[in-house]
Amino acid sequence: MAASMLYRRTADLCGMLKGISSLNSVLSATISSRILLQAASYNPKRLKLSLKDPYIPDKNSEKTPDWQKTEKYDRKLFGRYGSASGIDPASLWPSHEQLDKIIAEEKEWHPSLEVMLQNIEVREAEVTKKRLAREKLIAENMAKMPKMVADWCREKSEKKKKLKEEKDRRSKLLTQVRERFGSSLDPRSKQFKELVAEMEKEEKKQRKLLKQKMRLEQEVARTIRPAGPL
Repeated sequence: MAASMLYRRTADLCGMLKGISSLNSVLSATISSRILLQAASYNPKRLKLSLKDPYIPDKNSEKTPDWQKTEKYDRKLFGRYGSASGIDPASLWPSHEQLDKIIAEEKEWHPSLEVMLQNIEVREAEVTKKRLAREKLIAENMAKMPKMVADWCREKSEKKKKLKEEKDRRSKLLTQVRERFGSSLDPRSKQFKELVAEMEKEEKKQRKLLKQKMRLEQEVARTIRPAGPL
């Protein structure tokens, strides 16, 4: 009993689905037929074009707009009315100068395949040349890198050493000024700065004299150096 009822419901459902499918097919065919009928019955409005009495603007009249006096508009009139426009077709043909300009523009913007291939080869050669030059420069710089790093380290070390020596020399001068003139002297005062400058000048003079003395001693040593055995 239950099996027969289930079979009956299944059959009813299949019949309903077939009916829906058939209905969709009918609707689709109806819509397609209606579209075809509309396309077949389409009757566009005809262009109002009077070849017996065409509109030809008077170029000598001041009331005629400037854009209706151009060659472009003459081409439009000849294309619309033909010989009824009264325009000589030969006048619409470009002049030699205009033809040369058109040909030049065609060559510039629409080059031949051979020219395009040549341009591609030239560009590729330029790209290759630039790449090789860049690779050569990188290789040369990489070869110089160890020396550049060593020079940088040496310069940094020398700079650091000079800063330390200058700091120590400055500290020594300040100590000497305070020992000579007392610690109560304000380091920011003009007098203190003048004293430091004077002592720096004196120290510079002493270093110069010391260098001259050492140079003189070296010259004397070279002069009295004993000669070698004969």
